[in-house]
Amino acid sequence: MNLLDRIRMELGQFSAAEQAVAQLVLKDPSGFQKMPVTELAKRAGVSSPSVVRFCRSLGYEGLSDFKLKLAASLNAGVPFIHQSVQAGDSGETLIQKVLDNAIHTLNTFRNTVPVKPIDKATQLLAKTITRKGRLVFYGVGNSGFVAMDAEHKFFRMGCTAHAYSDGHLQIMAASMLNKADCLIIISNSGRSQDLLDATQIARAAGASTIAITASGSPLAQAVQVHIPADHGEYYEQYSPMVSRLLHLCVVDVLATQVALQLGDSVQKNMARLKKNLIDSRYSK
Repeated sequence: MNLLDRIRMELGQFSAAEQAVAQLVLKDPSGFQKMPVTELAKRAGVSSPSVVRFCRSLGYEGLSDFKLKLAASLNAGVPFIHQSVQAGDSGETLIQKVLDNAIHTLNTFRNTVPVKPIDKATQLLAKTITRKGRLVFYGVGNSGFVAMDAEHKFFRMGCTAHAYSDGHLQIMAASMLNKADCLIIISNSGRSQDLLDATQIARAAGASTIAITASGSPLAQAVQVHIPADHGEYYEQYSPMVSRLLHLCVVDVLATQVALQLGDSVQKNMARLKKNLIDSRYSK
């Protein structure tokens, strides 16, 4: 899913002025890149600050940042062809189609992802770890494996981290959260009622909430920080790969940023963990 698809999906969430700017982008994305803010405002029939607010509503720093990501989205060169996989495809053709789809999705995310929600999520995660709160990761199905990967990555930093993939346990764990904790929900569609219920419970308890999920979904609107993870893979794929890879990459980005932000404390914890693992291995 490119940036224009995301704007179409989130159109109903914008204010009237922001919708006017969005329609201008959708009508002439190439022209939008070239016009100054005053001309954009004039053509959309809104004020210049409304143009900037539209860009920030999508998670970008401002108009310049949005234009850069828009240009990258329009110039993405790998075609999306996963839907064209056929039963009669040779092994070579199938490999090319599946991998081209993955490359396209990750490349599009790299070129269009807004930095603002990533930074906000990093701050929440680092704050939770610093004040000895719990990081709790939720995912269902394939997203459950991503949640487990996230648990492993953050646990190695020396913080309390748990992953849950069972709906009943998610509700129970959400009930035990408090203001010091942070709930991170990983979902392909963002429409699971169990996850929405658990999110509501966690927010009522005062916990911070982050979602890695599709734009325009109910879950994206229910959390404090939404990291858009959009792609063109059908939700009913028997073995979804692209969504899993994309979510894993987002988790990697967050873990890396948090580790860098926390600095020496993380390095010391990981060094101690490595030493103990080595000592344990060679003591047998």
